Amino acid sequence: QVQVVESGGGLVQAGGSLRLSCTASGLTFDDYAMGWFRQAPGKEREGVSCISWSGDSTYYTDSVKGRFTISRDNAKNTVYLQMNSLKPEDTAIYYCAASFLWDLINMFPADFNYWGQGTQVTVSS
Repeated sequence: QVQVVESGGGLVQAGGSLRLSCTASGLTFDDYAMGWFRQAPGKEREGVSCISWSGDSTYYTDSVKGRFTISRDNAKNTVYLQMNSLKPEDTAIYYCAASFLWDLINMFPADFNYWGQGTQVTVSS
């Protein structure tokens, strides 16, 4: 059974940093691209960042470019999202997801096969 588990969320002041971690089990981790989505209250789920199985290709939505960095450690079945210079508008539940067929360009939720339960990130002003 596949399990995807996020950790590292919390409350931080604007300008601060957080590092999210996501560990996946029950799958061949380096067969999958790994992505981070977020969903704020009343808004649609948004693709934030994604990394290919090898780590060679990454994607960032425009609003986080230059502030967030995605990375992965295939030996630990873990993907990370380093979030710096956080803004109140980054407040959301952050979800980790695995995709077997990510196209390197888009982050459509339907293209992701397995999802975690989410971790809350709250940025206070």
